[in-house]
Amino acid sequence: MKVFALSKRILQQLIRDKRTLALLIFAPILVLTMLYLVFDGEEYVPEIGLVNIPEPVTEKMEMSDAGVTEYQNEVEAYHGVASGRLDGYIKIEGGEPLVFLEGSDPGVNSEVIKWVQSALAGLEENGKVADLELDYLYGSEDIGTFDYYGPVLLGFFIFFFVFLTAGVSFIRERTTGTLERLLSTPIRKWEIVMGYLIGFALFTVLQSAIIAWYAIYILDMLMVGVFIDVLWIILALALTALTLGILVSSFANNEFQMIQFIPIVVVPQIFFSGLFNLDTISDLLSWIGPLTPLYYAAESLRDVMIRGYGWSDIYMNLLILLLFSLIFIVLNILVLRKYRKI
Repeated sequence: MKVFALSKRILQQLIRDKRTLALLIFAPILVLTMLYLVFDGEEYVPEIGLVNIPEPVTEKMEMSDAGVTEYQNEVEAYHGVASGRLDGYIKIEGGEPLVFLEGSDPGVNSEVIKWVQSALAGLEENGKVADLELDYLYGSEDIGTFDYYGPVLLGFFIFFFVFLTAGVSFIRERTTGTLERLLSTPIRKWEIVMGYLIGFALFTVLQSAIIAWYAIYILDMLMVGVFIDVLWIILALALTALTLGILVSSFANNEFQMIQFIPIVVVPQIFFSGLFNLDTISDLLSWIGPLTPLYYAAESLRDVMIRGYGWSDIYMNLLILLLFSLIFIVLNILVLRKYRKI
């Protein structure tokens, strides 16, 4: 009887906690729906340029399963690759095919090479495709999966742990009565928010810098750009995660409820961070990406670490991350009204 009484109490406690009950049902449904829409998306179609290839040759090439654009000179095709319009281009010199690849995504590189081999198959009398000469704008044929996904994972783990640390720490400030005692003093709400931000930020800056240093210099993650630019990105991302974590913690009554927000706030951002090819994601989800901080941070980290971009190429994404932080700071100040009326 004691066992049944205890079980009854647990069930009643769960039923009374409407938010927990809703998250236990809604969160898995949300994640599963996103997984379905991501993996049920269209196959990736490579964009390939043909440079000054004679018309009789192009007529024999198999042009399906790719977006093909013809160019009269290599300079135009090169700018197409550099601007992101093309995944690569092909030209034929002395009867030998040369393939120039954007190079930052091993998966896309493989799709382009596979298409070129298929397209050129009909040009060989004996059915054997000539060995392709490969050249890369970024990276090389040695670029690995970890090199491509590493920057995204670096950004995700920094975002996740800063978000969780900030949220749980702020909840502890409330449950121990520290926040209520502060609100009983003449201190202003914006001063409380900024005080917490600065205090947490000093720790998260050190945490983020150590994680980035370890990933790049100990795990030997590909690093073409300048390390200080990586630091700027992860610091902006950490600030965004910090302000968002404090904001979300205001709607949780304990650490368990804070953890329940992870499938709603953090997990969906994985789908738009670059772990999955954004060009193949369903149109029903593609609009969400620009509304998530990790979308901008992951792209900037790849730009610096794989493509070697500098400050002038990433500053706009950093400004967007800082804008996210500013919005969350304002919302944090407004949310404090429920603890102390003006």
